[in-house]
Amino acid sequence: MGMNTPDMDRLAAEADDWRRAGDLARACEAFDTILEQDGKHPGALRGRARIALACGDDKAPDWFERGLKVDPGSADLWLGKAQALDVTGDSKGALRIARQLAEQAPNWLEGLRFLGQLRLAGGEEDFASHYGAAARKVPRDPNIWFDWANQLAATDRFEDAAEVAANAALRFPEQPEFQLQHAMHASAAGDLARADVLFAKLAINSSERMRTEARHRIRCGQFAAAEDLLNTVLVANTDDIAASALMGLVWRATGNAKARWLHEQDGIYGRFPLLDDGNALAATIPLLHRLHDNAALPIGQSLRGGTQTRGNLFDRLEPEFAALKRAIEATLEEYRATLPPQDLRHPLLRHRRQPWQIAGSWSVRLSGGSDHHKSHIHPSGVISSALYLEVPEKDAGEDPEPGWLELGRPPADLKLDLEPLALIKPKPGHLALFPSTLYHGTRRFNKGQRLTVTFDVISGA
Repeated sequence: MGMNTPDMDRLAAEADDWRRAGDLARACEAFDTILEQDGKHPGALRGRARIALACGDDKAPDWFERGLKVDPGSADLWLGKAQALDVTGDSKGALRIARQLAEQAPNWLEGLRFLGQLRLAGGEEDFASHYGAAARKVPRDPNIWFDWANQLAATDRFEDAAEVAANAALRFPEQPEFQLQHAMHASAAGDLARADVLFAKLAINSSERMRTEARHRIRCGQFAAAEDLLNTVLVANTDDIAASALMGLVWRATGNAKARWLHEQDGIYGRFPLLDDGNALAATIPLLHRLHDNAALPIGQSLRGGTQTRGNLFDRLEPEFAALKRAIEATLEEYRATLPPQDLRHPLLRHRRQPWQIAGSWSVRLSGGSDHHKSHIHPSGVISSALYLEVPEKDAGEDPEPGWLELGRPPADLKLDLEPLALIKPKPGHLALFPSTLYHGTRRFNKGQRLTVTFDVISGA
């Protein structure tokens, strides 16, 4: 006996919750069960299409097309179809739909962001100009301006971002967030005097404001002021990874012994052989290259060149990724054993005895030339990583550490003359692990490719 419509609706809602939580196999089975009885169920078609997209299925555009036949006015389905076309190599078709969405829904940020992503991947210098057109169409929506400035800043166009934020602050004087945004981007662009005036006028006292102003004070060499701001943030939230990362730089710049406690204790970072009894790594490599062949340079990430896979890698349905995750989890326990003793004051060591779990997961492929990771942190985890699958060979006359991982070099915009605390040589089949409070980036290399899997570890406590 089949399910009635309310039962199918209820199961579709549950399946969508499973999908969002990353249990794609369970969600896929539920959606397929519904579609066997009602091939036009809108919720099941939408969910099944999203799973096909997340898994890089070549049939993902067809799934979205089926959904659009039932619900032709769904902007979400049209966006999904554009994303699916992009994944399967039809960038022109994806761009055509994305431009139509931005035209018809100018205040839909998800559509504006995807169009920006496609334009950036296509090499357009002014990849975010459609935000200006959207702002003219919806002049009373401040969110367009806020997102516009953030997209520019995410690609290091700080001066342009500051200009957008300044214009928004004039148009929306009741929104102090634009004043903070203006100060933040002006400082990152190097206009420190202008940022000084802007920070002095700010009426916001949030943790975000204090972290942002601390970065500005670091650029100005005002380390005592930066430390005071960061102390206030950390008193309110001891697990603020971004604040602890900045504090580590302040301590290093001022010669404070706490810098060694934070990042230089024996065993707090290292490179470990992957405990891969089942040869999961080798089986994963061709799958990753297939994903990268239709991937893009993401906006808002540390990548400068190269490609990054979409979604959470370990949410995918292929058994090879499940096997790789198990090998990583075993290796994480090897890392745990090397860590210094539990220390409840320390942002990583306080979690030493707690259950750990992998959160975000993705793969990056860099090619020789200008591709690299700029110095950055992952503020959503307590442990960061780099699992090496393929690494570049050293080319005569180039940097003696091509493609190596730098731990502890500050971001360039902070204007701190500090060398890395450590360099880790990439080695296939090995996993680099280190605190998420430690800034990290990669060196450029001349030829070859660097293929990695990266993930964040969070405390399950």
